[in-house]
Amino acid sequence: MSAVIEARQEPQSTAVAVTPMEMLQIAVQQGADLDRLQKLMDLQERWETNQARKAFVAAMAEFKANPPEIIKRKHVRFQTQKGVTEYDHATLADVCTAAIQGLARVGISHRWDVKQDGNRIQVTCILTHQQGHSESVSMSSGVDDSGGKNAIQAIGSASSYLQRYTLLAATGLAAADMDDDGRKSEQALITDKQAADLKAKITEVGANEAQFLRFLKVEKLEDLPASKFKAAVAALEDKARGAK
Repeated sequence: MSAVIEARQEPQSTAVAVTPMEMLQIAVQQGADLDRLQKLMDLQERWETNQARKAFVAAMAEFKANPPEIIKRKHVRFQTQKGVTEYDHATLADVCTAAIQGLARVGISHRWDVKQDGNRIQVTCILTHQQGHSESVSMSSGVDDSGGKNAIQAIGSASSYLQRYTLLAATGLAAADMDDDGRKSEQALITDKQAADLKAKITEVGANEAQFLRFLKVEKLEDLPASKFKAAVAALEDKARGAK
């Protein structure tokens, strides 16, 4: 007679994390004393603070995964004792428009805290996540009295400068030169229709396509930058006029 052995599989228990709030509710139901309740409330507060910090870090990671582009569109030129100073920079409006929209998409807002001590201006940019966690960057400088500004303008200029750069620093962004933006535009190529129009024009005026490509410094018409299309058409038209 053979013995039959039954194998029984014990159900696996899954540990479920209990939050401090749930622990607090259980303690209240069990009639815990005030000292125990206070400790659980402190634990809950620390837990919420940590969760908010994690949410902020995750939101900033999402923001930096697709950062906004900020271009230095403003040209400044003024006379100093050492000569003429000129440079390009992104305006406060340019920085705000780009940064704030991107931050809002991930649940982060910003504000500035401005303080003045005599001729010294301090600006703090504060980023706050919708769950409550905040991080900040502070910068300070003297008033900007360059270019013949009056006292109010000098304060406003320094404040604007510090607001711009604290927001850039807090978000980890940087403004790109206008030339960089121009080079990107230069890389845009002509459309298929424009290439076909050029090919037809070459045939119409009796031009040598290989020589024309060498003149344009491209291997084929489709490689021609869009910014050079009008010049190419004009060159062909000049050839047509010269042949008459």
